Amino acid sequence: MFRKYILPLIAIAGVVFAIYVVIVGARTLPPAQPVSEAPNAPYKKFVAGSGLIEASTENIAIGTPIAGIVLRIYVKIGDTVKAGAPLFTIDDRAQTQLVGLKSAAVNVAQTVLDHAKYEDEIGEELVGKKVISMEDKITRHHTVLTAEAQHAQAQADLVAAITDLERLTILAPVDGQILQLKTHLGEFAQTGVLAQPLILLGSVTPMCVRVDVDENDAWRVRNGAAATGYLRGNKDINVPLKFVRFEPYVIPKVSLTGESTERVDTRVLQVIFSFDRGDEPISVGQQMDIYIDAGDSKSSGPPKNAPME
Repeated sequence: MFRKYILPLIAIAGVVFAIYVVIVGARTLPPAQPVSEAPNAPYKKFVAGSGLIEASTENIAIGTPIAGIVLRIYVKIGDTVKAGAPLFTIDDRAQTQLVGLKSAAVNVAQTVLDHAKYEDEIGEELVGKKVISMEDKITRHHTVLTAEAQHAQAQADLVAAITDLERLTILAPVDGQILQLKTHLGEFAQTGVLAQPLILLGSVTPMCVRVDVDENDAWRVRNGAAATGYLRGNKDINVPLKFVRFEPYVIPKVSLTGESTERVDTRVLQVIFSFDRGDEPISVGQQMDIYIDAGDSKSSGPPKNAPME
């Protein structure tokens, strides 16, 4: 009975299931809807490019000229600082002690100099009274000159020690905002160019966007051309851009889109625009879709470069 009825039913069920799987697998899935629709170009003739937002001072990687343990940090991420404001301090205890020693050496040299000047002054009277010879008087004067040189050397050593002490506190080179803070108390801060800077600083009033324009379209971009930037992922966040300058050296393209038609040997002209973000949620490091007005593309921009603010 089992073989006569059950096994055929199981076989039929398996065939039906296989047919269902094949039909479902062959069904064309609807394309995924984009998170945000692509923006429409605001100009009749335009050049499009991908832009990366940066500080108007460019992104400044803050380092240290002297390696050591980070002893104090004066800022946090997002802080706005003025030029000359302290950012962090490398362990300065040994250098502080050295400054103390050099200061004491200056005091000793000053005492020696004062005594030598006194001996030289009374030497004038002693020579007149024939208590000492003229040779002794000359020797005393030379002692004063030697003491003055030693005092000057001690003062120079003190100034050098103070300078080295001041160099252990890293100061902000420009007015700007702390964009990244990648060092912490107790960490060893290395010198040189680091893959990840200790602090990333830049002025964000205004912001700038660095636009990569394909070399084939570079001639169409005019000096002073108007442009509009759309924040990647939300076309409703857009700002008018003000031309700043051309980067006169055409470089290899480094930001790839992943499209199969893209050529990796493409070179791009970089154009810098500035903008005021106002209350828009725009941050340094975000990408923008840029449309540059090419309504009058007869005159080439880059060869006639005249940087504009």
